[in-house]
Formats: sequence, structure tokens, C-alpha cells
Amino acid sequence: MRFNAKDLALLARRPSGYFDKEGKLKICRVVGDGKLVEPRERWCRLKGNLLFLMKNKSSEASEVVILERCWIVEFRSKTNVSIVLKFQSGEPDLYLEAASKPDCESWAVVLGEANSEGLQNKIQQLRRLIMEIKEERSSDEAQQFLPSSQIDSLGEPQFTSIQRIANEPKLEFSLACKDLVAATRDRKLNTFIQVSVVHPAEHILTRYSSTEIVEGTRDPLFLTGVTFPPEYPIYEETKIKLTVYDVKDKSQDTVRTSVLPDHKEPRADVGRSFLGCTTFRVGDLVKSKEQQLTLTLRTSDGGKTVGTIEVSLVKMGELEDGETDNITTDAQDQKCALVRECTATEGLSGKDNLPSLNAVLKNPICKLYRFPTSDNKWMQIREQMAETTLSFHVPKELINLHIKEDMRRNQELKDLGELAPHWDNMRKSVIAHCDQMLSLYQDTLAELGKHTGSSFKSSCSKGEKTLEFIPINLHLQRMHVRSPRLKDALYDVITVGAPAAHFQGFKNGGLRKLLSKFEAERRNTGYQCIYYSPENTAKAKEVLSNINHLQPLISNHADLLLNSASQHSPDSLKNSLKMLSEKTEMFVHAFKDQLVRSALLALYTARPGCVLKKPAVPRTSAEEGADLQHQDHPSQIKRQDSIPHHSEYDEEEWDRVWANVGKSLNCVIAMVDRLLEKDNVGNVKEGENDPSAADCKVLPTGGDWYEQLYPLVITLKDCMGEVVTRAKQSMAFVLLQELACGLPQCLMLTLRRDIVFSQALAGLVCGFIIKLHTGLRDQGFLQQLHTVGLLVQYEGLLSTYSEEAGMLEDMAVGISDLQKVMFKVIEAKSEDFLPVITGRREHYIIEVQLPAKMFELLPQEIKEGKLLRMYPVLFNVGINEQQTLAERFGDTTLQENINQENLELLKEYYKLFTEKMPPDCLPHFQEQNDLKGLLENLHQNIQAKKRKNVEIMWLAATICRKLNGVRFTCCKSAKDRTSMSVTLEQCSILRDEHQLHKDFFIRALDCMRSRQTQGALNESDDPETGCLTDNKPTSRHFYPVALLLVSSHLLVVWLILSLALLLAKYQ
Repeated sequence: MRFNAKDLALLARRPSGYFDKEGKLKICRVVGDGKLVEPRERWCRLKGNLLFLMKNKSSEASEVVILERCWIVEFRSKTNVSIVLKFQSGEPDLYLEAASKPDCESWAVVLGEANSEGLQNKIQQLRRLIMEIKEERSSDEAQQFLPSSQIDSLGEPQFTSIQRIANEPKLEFSLACKDLVAATRDRKLNTFIQVSVVHPAEHILTRYSSTEIVEGTRDPLFLTGVTFPPEYPIYEETKIKLTVYDVKDKSQDTVRTSVLPDHKEPRADVGRSFLGCTTFRVGDLVKSKEQQLTLTLRTSDGGKTVGTIEVSLVKMGELEDGETDNITTDAQDQKCALVRECTATEGLSGKDNLPSLNAVLKNPICKLYRFPTSDNKWMQIREQMAETTLSFHVPKELINLHIKEDMRRNQELKDLGELAPHWDNMRKSVIAHCDQMLSLYQDTLAELGKHTGSSFKSSCSKGEKTLEFIPINLHLQRMHVRSPRLKDALYDVITVGAPAAHFQGFKNGGLRKLLSKFEAERRNTGYQCIYYSPENTAKAKEVLSNINHLQPLISNHADLLLNSASQHSPDSLKNSLKMLSEKTEMFVHAFKDQLVRSALLALYTARPGCVLKKPAVPRTSAEEGADLQHQDHPSQIKRQDSIPHHSEYDEEEWDRVWANVGKSLNCVIAMVDRLLEKDNVGNVKEGENDPSAADCKVLPTGGDWYEQLYPLVITLKDCMGEVVTRAKQSMAFVLLQELACGLPQCLMLTLRRDIVFSQALAGLVCGFIIKLHTGLRDQGFLQQLHTVGLLVQYEGLLSTYSEEAGMLEDMAVGISDLQKVMFKVIEAKSEDFLPVITGRREHYIIEVQLPAKMFELLPQEIKEGKLLRMYPVLFNVGINEQQTLAERFGDTTLQENINQENLELLKEYYKLFTEKMPPDCLPHFQEQNDLKGLLENLHQNIQAKKRKNVEIMWLAATICRKLNGVRFTCCKSAKDRTSMSVTLEQCSILRDEHQLHKDFFIRALDCMRSRQTQGALNESDDPETGCLTDNKPTSRHFYPVALLLVSSHLLVVWLILSLALLLAKYQ
């Protein structure tokens, strides 16, 4: 070519706004042996396909590079990106490097597009898009010729919907290519297809999903399908664009961009180059007789054919009975099976359970895999991952209950009455601290009420104070398997980050260590307060809870009794008396504990006028074993006789007050019996000769029933009120001692425990609801649920090194606290199916609401409100490189103790199960392993103390599934380790229970762990963390297994070198 040097020099001196891009770059030539000449900094200006190189911004252009018949190669690293221009003419390569990574990436984009062929490609693409838009608008333009009345009736553009089964995907199809053309004859292509959608109403091209990469063939059979969920706006008029890319080398960190780049697509796929594209209408595929389209792939300019694409319609649930031998050799080497993505929640019980499930699950993502079985048949696997609204609902309900409970406790402390100065100052200090904590709970609840957006907490938010009650990455992972000859099977795993107080940190360990240390310190408090054991403190809370629960019930039943008497209704009178008697007996029984008596004495000595005769001394361990005796007769406290207005404490007074309630109830019963006997309605009751009736002054039985019962009921209420007043004050005094002995550590530990419990409970409620919906038609499971209870097995993958040891301690306590949670199933009275939480700390009841049709399927015991028990167990095995350090240089005692303790709990559940349940109620598995043998094997593996013994996790999971339990898998953030464990478990189930072909085990595992098939997810976003990442693995992209199995010696060397470099850096 001939160029006018003067014109080029004049062009290079144009103002900055004239150029497409300009800036400083380090530039050098690459000589023939591959060596680089020393790079020199140049001011570069790009205009069209001309790149001007200048020494500085104001100097003359020293060189002009014509960007024709060349291509761009990027070399990426963690810190920068460099560019190499390669020329087809054989000229030396031109090396370019920018000052920053983003700047270099932007240069790569503009240089890749700076050529005449690229401009022509843009023009052709715009022309095709204009033609597509014109075709879509033709129907709109036709409306101009309609009468105005018809136009008004049409309203929005009318599109033809795709008719499918309710709650099933609207459209599914699979893809395959044939006769793809490579750049060179001897090159084997590594291809994938990117799927984009042109919406008929918006005329905007939207990237939707992509297939897996198929390596080494020009006829790839893509076993990754495409699915559009039920709510997706897709119609017969919708157009779908399929773009085929060639991946040069996945293992190298380079990106090759062709001369004709597809600039509209994200540049996130490593080493890809454009091959061809095609477009089709959805209606053409749906209405085709063979339900298949064969489309021609063309280059961007539309002039060259580079192969064909076969699009085959897929209908969910239609199994293929054909043999797998018809798959070509190239296809046999591929590593993934049919995958589909959708966002539809599936329920096995039909439409009736969809509203209640949809109230709990949100934003589910489904995939479908098709794998060959050992007998050369196809099985379909639907995999679903869904968020849950319970991530925020349960913590908000809990915090609200905490606030009410703490406000009630503060009021009870204020109602203690007049206390001696020492105790009064202690009470003021406790109330002040409690008010601060109450304000913290209220602020947290207010912040959670403002939360909008995602229904789960991402891992990058685990350190946020306002979200510390929210579980991390709580999801349902469901696998639904359909085999040719086996019954459909459903396998659920709840994945969640380890319940732990991340914001508070783990510098001093977790709850397990902190609680033990706090209890030891509290025993040695000294004379400031009276020590009550944790058991006594828990008993005091239980007594207060029973009072608050039973007193209004008794009062209500007493009123109902009087109402029945006023109506002169014998049957109603009997029923009211029965309920009143039952609740009063429960009320009286709640105060039989010796703790109430001893607390009353302690409270008496704390009143003004009582002083310490001698100071208390720290108690020995032998004295601690006799707490009740010390509390009954505190030798260090004596009353001062010089104060006459106080009488001596009468220890029998409480017995008389407490017994008056029972006597008053007997009087009511005797009177009702006499009234019914005289009325000749009921049978003659033997209560006339009841000696307890001798204590009652029975009124004459003539006259109105109401008038005769009223004074007796009032007496009962008065006696009960006296008992409640004394018992409340005594128990509040016990709680005062608990709080005063450990301020402020006691309240901070309570807060930490509440945080951990909130995270654990949210997962448990989710798991229970999902399990209940799944087993509604399984009578054996429902019988087990109300007869024995539900086994909940947690699989922990935390190491016992550094902070994760503290997380494990928190998690162990949080899961153990779930033993005190009870479930109750009720019939929903409205469209709100979210669970309702009642109760107090250490005693919560979760009311799960079901629609009427589902509620009728339950056994009578559950429908009558029987409380359902939970049996949570935790087995932990650290599997990462930090666990190797812990095993070599640290301590694994924590993990061993947790596994041993929970093994005993699992054995207790199995013993209870075998005593109350028939063996035929258990689910049937292909692998008929004896449960007793599995438990023994688990016991041996725990005792063996083998390093990274993952057999413990597999055995525990198998036992849980065989006992109809709920499975949880947890690690620090419920991402990499959790996902590896879940996918390995799923493939193992397919192999053991559904005859997955042995040659496809690794391929199935690779498919489930692949990031490439993430679909419509933004490739720069982590779907679980919600954070922008830089080449970080997403929730389905995992570190290689080899990283977990690397030699411990190499890890030691790596650790030493890292420490040496770190020291050198800061010296």
C-alpha cells in the first residue's frame, strides 16, 4: 500500500477528541526466537484501523501500525493483562502493555474491533437485527388498519403462549452440532453454544444460558439442554439466537479474540473464538412434526457456512428407552449429561401443596441431567437449588420473642419489691445492662425490617452486625431421580453456613469453651451473689414460663365454669370442670420443686432488716454438690433480731399457701358434684365420701348454680394469685443472681447463643417443612414423626484450626440447643403459610401451617396438636488444608469429642425407633445395609481417629436417609466444601441406588460441579456471595479434589516458606 506521509503526520496531530482511544503503552517487538526487545513507553493513538506510535503526546508519530489481517492475543495474570498483535504477513509480533489491568483490557477490545472487516461485520449484524425487528413490527403495523374499537380491545401486543403442564417448564430443548469448520484442518474443536433470547415485545437480545464445553470433535453432541421456567415470558413469536464458540485451551490463562469478535457478548469465557451463529423462532420448534429443527450455522457476515445445529424439543418426564450404543464415539468421550436450568418449584403432592411450598421457597434453580445406567438405559435427574424466605422470617420472629421475654424479665425484676441496699444496687445494675441489650435487639429487628432484595445472606455479609442473626447461604438442594425400572426417588439436603457468631469473632473461642469458662468463674463469685447451678436457673425460667402460660388459662376456664353454671348446662359444666381441674393440677405440680422453697428463703433474707452475720466465702467443690441444702439453710445469713417489724420466717407458710390451691379446687369439684347429683343429670359421684371435701364449707345446694359456685371460684383465684405472686418473686430473684454473677459476660453470652440458635433454627424449620411436604403420603414416616420424632443430621466440614475451631464450638452448641425445639402442625386459616414461633428461650414451639387439603392427610395424633420432637446430631470431619495443619501441629480433640457425643445420641434415637416402630416403615434402598451394622461401623470409624476420615460423613448420611431423617451439610460459608460434598453424595447415590454406569461417575461429578452450565447467571457474579469476583469459583465451581488430598509434607514446606516471606516483607 502507498501512504501519504504528510497526511498521516497531520492526522496524528489531530485533537484528542478525534481519536477512538489514546494513552501510554509500553511497546516492543518480538524477535524471531521469541525474545522481547526492551519495552519502550510510547504515546499511542488509535483512529479506525491506524495505530500511531509517538514518543510523547506532543511529538511526531514515529511509527504507524495498520491493523489489518492480524489478531489479538491477551496474556492474563492476577495483576495485569498484556497484548500481543500477531500479523498474518509474518511481521514480528508487537507487544503492548498498559499501566493497569482495566486499561489493557479496554485496549484489547478496541484493537480487536479496529479493522475494516470488523466494521463490515457490525454493519451486517445491525442489518440482520433491523430485519428481525421489522418482521416483529409487521404485526404491530397491521393494527393501524384496524378499526379503533378493535385496537382498543387488543390492548397490549398479543402473543401466542406455549401450552405446557402446570408448574412445568414452558420450553426445553437439547442441542447438537455437525460438520463444524475449524480454522485449520488438523485442529480439533473444543466448542460450546451460547443461548440468547430476542423478546418479541422489547426487541432486545438477552443472554440466557450456555452449554458445557465438548472437547476434541467437530460433531459435538451437547448434553446440556436449555429450559425456560413457567413464569418466563417466552412465546411462539420469541426468537432464540445460538452462537457457537471455540475454546482454544481451557488450561491456559490466555484469551484469543478473533479478527471478527462478537463484541456484544461478555468477554468472560477463557480462550474462546467465534465460529458461527443462527436464529430460530420458538413456534417453529414447537409446531414441527418431528419436534426438531436443523439450522445452518453462518459466520457473522452471513456469507460462509460453518456447520449445522440440531435443536430437539425435550419433554420433561418422558424417559428414553433407547440404548446408549447409538451415541457416537466422540460423544462417549464428553464429560457432561443433559442439564437444564429452570426456576420452577416441584412438589410431589400435586397442585395443593404449591402455595405452602412457594411461601417457603424462593428463586429456585433447576437442572436436569440424563445419565446412562449400567443396563444402557437413560435415567433423568432433576436437581434443584432454592433459597428460602425463612432465612429472614425465623430470625425476625425469634428476635421479637426475645424482646418480649426480656421486657417481661425486666418487669419481674422491678416487681421484686423492696430489697436491702446491696441487692437493690445489684438489681439496678442488672436492669441497666438488660435495657442496653434490649435496645440492641430492638435495633437489630428494626434493621431487618428494612431489608429488601435477596432472601438469603451471602457469605461476604457474614461479618455484618445487622445480619448476624441470619443464616449464611441457606438453600435447599434437591435431587429427583427417575429411572426406567425403579420408582421415583427424592433426595434433599439443606446446605447452610456453619451457625456461628462471625461478627463477634472467635479470638477467645466459641460457645462451647466460653460457656464452660463462664460457669467455672461464676461458681467462684464470692459473697456478691448466691450461686445457682445452670439446672436451677433453667428450672426457674421454666417455672416462670408455666406461671405465665397456666394462670390465664386457669382464669379463663374458671370463667367458663361460671358461665356454664349460669346457663344451668350440666354437660358444659362437666367439660369446664374437667379442663379447670387438669390445668390447676399442672399449675400445682409446677411448684413442687425444692427450688421454689429455697428461693423464697433467699428472697426473705434479701429484704430490708436482714443482714449478713458473716461474709460468705468461696465454696469448695464438695459444697457445690450440695447447693440445695446450702440454699435451704444458708449458714452465712441470719436475721437481725433488733428490728421488731419483721417476724421470723415460717418455712411452712409456703406449703400452706401452695396447698390452699388444691383445697380450693377440691371444694369446687365437690360443689359441682353435689349440684349435678341433685339435678339428677350425671351419675352419682363417690366424691361425697371424699375426705378432701371435708375441708370445704359446702353451701346448701338449693338455689342458683352460679351463686353457689361463685365464692368458691373466687377463693380459688385468690389462692392462685397468692401462689403466683410469691413464686414469681422467688424465681425472679434466682434470675437476678444468674445475671448479677456474670455481668456483662452473661448477657453477651446470651446474645451470642441467641445468634447461633437463630441461624440453626432457620435451617431446621426449613428442613422440617420440606420433609413434611415430601412425606405427606408416606404413612410410615408420619407415624414415625409423631411416635418417635424426627432425626436431623448435620454434616460439618469445619477444621479444628484457628477461627474454624471457634465456629465449630458455636455450631455444636447451637445444634444441641435444637433438642429443646418442638414442632406442631396446624391448619392454615389464611393464605399466609409461614410458620409461627411461640415460647421462650430453651423452649420454643414452631407451628407449621398447612392448607386444609394437606392437613387432612395427617394422622389424627398430629391433627390434634401433638408436639413433635427433634433429634439433632452433628458429625464433623475437617477436610481442607487447615485440618492438615491441625492434625500435624494442633489438636483434634474437639472434633473427636463432638463425634463421640453425637454418636451416643444417634444410638439413643435408633434404640427408641426400634422399640416403637415396625421395621417395614423404613424406606427401601437398593443397598440393603443393616442399620445396626452401619451404626457399629460408624462407631469403629469414630474410635479409629483416622485423619480426614470422610467415611464418617458417608456412614452418618446413609443412616440418616435410612431413618427418614433430614440432612444438612455445612462448612464455613456453604460454598466450596459444601458443594463438593453434596455433589459427591448425589453421584454416589446414583451409583449405589440407581445403577449409574461406572464409566460415567466422574463425568456426572464433573457435570454437577461445572461452572460452565450456570446459565443466565452473570459470569462476574458469585450466585451465593452476591459479590463481584475476579475469576473466583461460583457455587458450582469447586477446587480440585487434589487440593484436599495434597501431601501434608508439601503443606508444611509451603507454610514455612509463606512465613519466611511474610517476615521478610514486614522487616
